[in-house]
Amino acid sequence: MTFLKILTLSFLTLILMSAGPAFAKKNQPLPQINEDGLHLVPDSKLAIVYAEPGADLVPYTKVKLLDAFVSFKKNWARNQSSGSGLPGRVSNKDMERIKTRMSEEFRTVFTKVLEEGGYPVVDETGDDVLLIRPAIVDLNPNAPDLSTAGMSRTYTDTAGDMTLYIELYDSQTSDLMAKAMDKRFDGRNSSFYTWANRATNTAAADRILKGWANILLDALNEAKQVPPK
Repeated sequence: MTFLKILTLSFLTLILMSAGPAFAKKNQPLPQINEDGLHLVPDSKLAIVYAEPGADLVPYTKVKLLDAFVSFKKNWARNQSSGSGLPGRVSNKDMERIKTRMSEEFRTVFTKVLEEGGYPVVDETGDDVLLIRPAIVDLNPNAPDLSTAGMSRTYTDTAGDMTLYIELYDSQTSDLMAKAMDKRFDGRNSSFYTWANRATNTAAADRILKGWANILLDALNEAKQVPPK
């Protein structure tokens, strides 16, 4: 299976579920070639994947990981403050803290998965370095851990959902090789309500992030497999 197949199988699921105008208008088919000249990759694990024809991950043995940009789902703060039963309003400070923590967690999880898989995460560019530009968009935590006074507890059956948007570049030439999007929900699949706090929210985010990181790792490994003669 090629790199494009692996990447699309896991990353295109993200894009179709919450793609928006960057990929296609609602109820309209995705264009076969996007504005970057990348081609739509069908039958992938991900919601939507576009890739450069002939893109190949074989040369890459290291990864340069940019900090993940993070943005919340539209009206998330207002909806949380007005109807979620949280002990206080969501402040700008709360939102900035959550975004910073999510970006840091993204780097921690992806670095761990990639390096344990044999791909060092480096700061420099090079002909064997793959540059990854990630973003977490439509972040929708159901019970955020707010900095409110007093003792309070929030119970929920799911930690929420978020969407990954990712671009892959050759770090030396800055050639855009692929872009993809995928939406994931906290996968506990439980009918029971549990206490949500910083630890449980982080664990839920890590489960989703680790799944995405393993998809990228699989793509890197699959690209290096020599087909049988």
